[in-house]
Amino acid sequence: MVSIEITYNEIRELFSAKRRRDAQKGDFGRVLVVAGSVGMAGAAILCAKGALRAGAGLVTISVPDRLLPVIQTAVPDATCIPRSFTPELLDIFDSIVVGPGLGVTEEAKSTVFSVLENYGGKVVLDADALNILSASAVSLDTDTIITPHPGEAGRLLGTTTAVVQKRREAAAAYLAEKFECVAVLKGAGTLVSITKPNMRIYVNPTGNPGMAVGGSGDVLAGVIATFAAQGMTTLTAARAGVFVHGLAGDIRAAEVGETGLIANDLPLAVAYALKQLSS
Repeated sequence: MVSIEITYNEIRELFSAKRRRDAQKGDFGRVLVVAGSVGMAGAAILCAKGALRAGAGLVTISVPDRLLPVIQTAVPDATCIPRSFTPELLDIFDSIVVGPGLGVTEEAKSTVFSVLENYGGKVVLDADALNILSASAVSLDTDTIITPHPGEAGRLLGTTTAVVQKRREAAAAYLAEKFECVAVLKGAGTLVSITKPNMRIYVNPTGNPGMAVGGSGDVLAGVIATFAAQGMTTLTAARAGVFVHGLAGDIRAAEVGETGLIANDLPLAVAYALKQLSS
């Protein structure tokens, strides 16, 4: 199985256009972040910050009621809504990311299924949404991006983390085939795969070991969701997302080193990565 390396020049082309002088916030994508639970509010915060720094015009975060004050204070650039949203509300968003820090309670499961059943746009499924998916028989499509780390990929495929790591390309291909979606298998040399209309696997060259910290994937999910909301296909959004996220990690690691790099460093570094790509 041959993989194709994502290149700097192809990603740079995606961000070569300048924003119009008369642009308004609605032009740059409306993203809904369905994330967070008690003890995991940080996942929602990091995901939303990733979406905002990737250039989303509007970000809305849906969290349990008791977390609303925390989230609103931590991310004042975003609006907040309670978890008990109505399905009709979903239609105003250009993409939705579901899962970071969501938990696997019955309420969380109901939320994941509600989005999948009632929303017809582009969806990024991450973290606990994948854990819920692994125990379900839910069908997806190419408007959906799944972003598992090797452990989550193992659960989705009914195998072990070790097997996934030993056969990463095969695992990425099988994820895309099994769920008929775009699959992002995170890790060193993150892979992006799709099976329709034909099998393709892309390998990301950016990133470093300093990014192997909790919350890094939450930022990535927000970045990918923004690119999808801005009109990129799910495949292109996934490829651009992993490249920009990795480049952000490289930029920040050059400043603070790999050892001290934390996930909260990445959102601002995403902005610097996009500045570099668009210059």
